[in-house]
Amino acid sequence: MSRWSEQFLGMLESLRMPAVFQLGRRYARSGKVRSLNISTSLVTGLVVDDNGDTYRARIAVRAFSAADWRRIERALAAEAIHAARLLAGDLPEDLDSILAGYGLSLFPAELTDIALECSCPGWQKPCAHVAATCYVVAESFDADPFGILAWRGRSRTELLDNLRALRTAPDAGAPGVVARPAPPVSGFWTAGPRLGPPPEQVPGSVRRPDALLEQLDPLGLSAGRIEVADVLAEAYRRLTAHPPT
Repeated sequence: MSRWSEQFLGMLESLRMPAVFQLGRRYARSGKVRSLNISTSLVTGLVVDDNGDTYRARIAVRAFSAADWRRIERALAAEAIHAARLLAGDLPEDLDSILAGYGLSLFPAELTDIALECSCPGWQKPCAHVAATCYVVAESFDADPFGILAWRGRSRTELLDNLRALRTAPDAGAPGVVARPAPPVSGFWTAGPRLGPPPEQVPGSVRRPDALLEQLDPLGLSAGRIEVADVLAEAYRRLTAHPPT
């Protein structure tokens, strides 16, 4: 058992319900937790008891906010060793200390920070189905610590993508990094040198304002019974005869 599962189960076993957790361990070891799903804030397990009945157990915590995750990611990206461990599939050993600096905890620190419920009719809460789910999810955290982070609101893919972006983005405030000045915008919309007069017409050529329409494929559009190309041609001829002032 790794220190990750020790923290999680240690808090739960502080409930002093040995019989419930002993039965939960037996359920977990005998494979009665048939499925386990870890998502933001919620772990859900389907547990079959000795009678063959299936119940849904839920373990809920508060996910870290988007602002919390931005601070955590910046702190992790600032240390190459932290980023390297995460990219290698491991959590930094001092992750708890990093989180504590922001008033956060990887696992619920108190029972009031966690919600435990089950669909079974039993009166005792947490029940053996919840306890079994706790043991199985603890094992999953040992196998893949990123499940803990997913529970707190950040998937492996999103976390690693954000760390790569932070590690490769230049820091304008860092020593030795010179920020590039923004290109001047004055005169951006100013036209360049004026074009000279149009070239002389080639002898024998015909200059028609609607000549371009003849080089296009048929538009296949009409305004009533009149082809749109004919309407455009007439408009071009009128504009050329009476240019706007």
